[in-house]
Amino acid sequence: MSDMANPGKRAQILSVLDQYEGPLTRYAARIVGDVDTARDVVQETFLKYVSNGSPEDESKMVQWLYTVCRNQALDVLRKDKRMKPLSMEHAQSQVAVGASPTAGLELSETAGQVMGMLACLSENQQEVIRLRFQDGLSYREIAGVTELSVTNVGYLIHTAIKTIREKLSGGVSGDSSNDSTGKGGES
Repeated sequence: MSDMANPGKRAQILSVLDQYEGPLTRYAARIVGDVDTARDVVQETFLKYVSNGSPEDESKMVQWLYTVCRNQALDVLRKDKRMKPLSMEHAQSQVAVGASPTAGLELSETAGQVMGMLACLSENQQEVIRLRFQDGLSYREIAGVTELSVTNVGYLIHTAIKTIREKLSGGVSGDSSNDSTGKGGES
């Protein structure tokens, strides 16, 4: 009997699809730079989920889904040889719904500033910041997705936040010894 013929398994698959389709599509879109391509990547991810299955443990399943999605997206990039930066329109679309117009405008301006500052971070820093704060993954899950150590993920997030904080406050970091590539202290 196929997994889709089993009502319990079908309900589980639909539940996972409902819960993770949106976040995975946003994640893939940030990697490939195109929503339609990201949807294709997520479709392939869920096809692998249905055909190969994934870990039963929810925390490992989330890591598995993001890892498969990331690998699929990187495969697309390797094939297409293109990567587009996150647009300001996308940043503005992330403004909280239901906030007052003034609060929404302030949040939009701040989000725009932060998104602009993300562009000056290394690709590794951008990815771990987005996985942590936009997708809500834990350091351990991010480490599993990016194949970095948990310590290195923490370091990348710490240095990225410090850099953004300094830029938001108008400060200039004079620390050129800061290795923000994410490759230096990997264990």
